[in-house]
Amino acid sequence: MLLLRGVLAFVFGLICFAYPGVTLKVLVIVFGSYTLLDGLLAVAAAITRAHSQPRWWSTLIEGVVGSMIGVIILSWPGITGLGLLYLMAMWAILTGILKMMAARRLRRHIIGEWLLLLSGAASVVCGVLLSFMPGSGALAVLFWIGTYAVSIGLFLVVVALRLRRWVAQPIEQPSL
Repeated sequence: MLLLRGVLAFVFGLICFAYPGVTLKVLVIVFGSYTLLDGLLAVAAAITRAHSQPRWWSTLIEGVVGSMIGVIILSWPGITGLGLLYLMAMWAILTGILKMMAARRLRRHIIGEWLLLLSGAASVVCGVLLSFMPGSGALAVLFWIGTYAVSIGLFLVVVALRLRRWVAQPIEQPSL
């Protein structure tokens, strides 16, 4: 699920770069769809690991929040640009904090958890920048959203591949 989320974020970022003249309405629909799908994938990931991981709830919260924001965006596609920016900023900050919490928990289990931490920090920075500079123009915001999505996508793909290797390794039993 993490790999799929990373690929989805990467593709969304590429779409932002490929079509810089996209209208706000299309951006609203694309971002709302992306946020909803990302949230649903996070919920699915949380549910599938609920029996094996005691702290699966943080991914569930991230997924529920992302899904709710996606539904809000898609329910009111005529939302103003400023409103969209603040929704995006809130989503980026919340999911970034949750990613950093997950990285802290994973540091004992995988090598390279700093990538997840870095993706969370990038998410928070993007959210803060969007909050404090909403008037920077639609194309500049589109560039930042694309950069954010591509970088988050790459980080999540690398983390997913590292986690896959970690899960595939046999668990070493401590010697007594």
